[in-house]
Amino acid sequence: MKRRIAVAAGLAVALLGTAACGGSDSGDDSSAALDGKGKTLKVWLMVDAQSSWKEIVDDANARFTAATGASVSVEYQQWANHLTKLDATLAGNDVPDVIELGNTEMPKYVFSGAFGELDKSTFDNSANWLKGLSGPCELDGKTYCVPYYAGARVLIYRTDLFDAAGVKPPASYSELTATADTLKAKNSASNKFAAFYMPGAYWYAAMSWVYAEGGQIAKKDGDKWVGTLAEPTAQAGLTKWSDLVKKYSSGDITKDENDQAAIFAQGQSAMFYGNGWEAGAAQEQRKDPNDPNSELVATKVKGKVASAPLPGIPSFLGGSNLGVASKSKNQALAAEWIKTFTDTKAQEALLAKGVLPNATNLLDKAATVKGNEATALAAKSSWFVPMAEKWADVEKAGVLQQMLRDIVTGKRSVADATMWADTEIAKILNG
Repeated sequence: MKRRIAVAAGLAVALLGTAACGGSDSGDDSSAALDGKGKTLKVWLMVDAQSSWKEIVDDANARFTAATGASVSVEYQQWANHLTKLDATLAGNDVPDVIELGNTEMPKYVFSGAFGELDKSTFDNSANWLKGLSGPCELDGKTYCVPYYAGARVLIYRTDLFDAAGVKPPASYSELTATADTLKAKNSASNKFAAFYMPGAYWYAAMSWVYAEGGQIAKKDGDKWVGTLAEPTAQAGLTKWSDLVKKYSSGDITKDENDQAAIFAQGQSAMFYGNGWEAGAAQEQRKDPNDPNSELVATKVKGKVASAPLPGIPSFLGGSNLGVASKSKNQALAAEWIKTFTDTKAQEALLAKGVLPNATNLLDKAATVKGNEATALAAKSSWFVPMAEKWADVEKAGVLQQMLRDIVTGKRSVADATMWADTEIAKILNG
C-alpha cells in the first residue's frame, strides 16, 4: 500500500508547480507559474463559506486575481452528497483545482493520491497548525493539504432560563446534570421542553463522552484495525451519554445534529451541545432555509444565548482542509489561491465569524474575540477520529449513527450495539 501511495504522491510532486513545491509545473502553467491571465481557477468549497463568510471568500478572490491575473470560479457543495460527487469527478479529467474536505474525510484521499504535495513552509502559520487539522494532511513526512478552519463543540445555553432557575454555567459534569435537573423541574409545565437537547444520532457528541471516559473508536493492532467501542471505558461513556439523552432531551431521538440550532431557536430547550457558530445560528435563521442568501430573521432566543466549555467532556476538533487536485492543470495557481485564502488576514476575518483559526498561535487571539471564548478554551482539550485510510468510508456508511440509534431506542443494548459497530468498523477499515 505504501509503495502505491508513494508512486501516486511522487506523480503529484512531479506535477506540482514552482510556487507550490519548487518543481516544474504541469499543464499550461509551465513558463510562468503565477501568470494566470486568461485562466480560471475552479474551487470547490462547502456551503458553510457561502452562507457564513462569503465576503472572506470574495476578498481572497480579489487579492488573488490582483496578484496573478487569474479569475476564480467558486462552486459551493452540500455536505450531504459532496463525497459521492467528488468521487465521480475525480474519476474523470475535468476536476476542480482546489477542493475543501472535512478533516475526517481527508485521509482517504491523501492515501489514494488524489491531492498533490505542497510546500508546507510557504503557508502562513504552518509551524503552528492545529494537529487535528494538519494530521490528516501528512503522509510519510510530506504535506498534501492545508488547514482551513476549525470548530470546537461547546455547551450553548439560554441565559434567561438559567437566570430564572437560579443556575450558572456548570463547572463539572455533576453540576451539569444537577443544572439539567433544576431546569427540567422549573419548566415541567411544558411536555416539549428539553433541559438538554441532544439528538440520538449525534456521533460527534457521543464519542466525546467515550473519550472522556478514556475510550476510543478504533485502534491499530499490528497491520489491522480493530474496533474498540465494546471495551469497558467506551461502553461507560456511551451509557453516560445515552442516559443524558433519555432523561433530558425531547423530540425525535433518532435525528442527527444537522438542524439542532434551528430546533433550539424554537425556544423549547435550555441547553445543547454545538459548534461555537451555532450559538449565532440559533439566534438568526434564514427566512428561506433553502436559500443561503435569503434574509436573516431574529428567532425567539435572540439575545438570550451564551456558550461555555462543556465540563469534563473533550471536544471533537472538527474543521476543514484544502487540497490541490493532483489532476489539476493549474496546480501552482491553486496552491497560491490556498495561500491567500488561509493567510493571517483571512484567518483573522474568520475569527469574527465564530470559528477557530487553523493555528495555535492564533488561538489565544481567538479567545479574546467575543463569542469565541468558549470554543478557544474547548479546543485545548480535544480528540480526533482514527487516522485510518478508510475512515471516511465509516462515516459514509453511517455505522456510528446506526449504533447510537439502536442504543437510544432500545433496539440493542450498549453491549450488543458496540459489538456490532466494532465488527462493521473493522470490516470497513481493513477492507
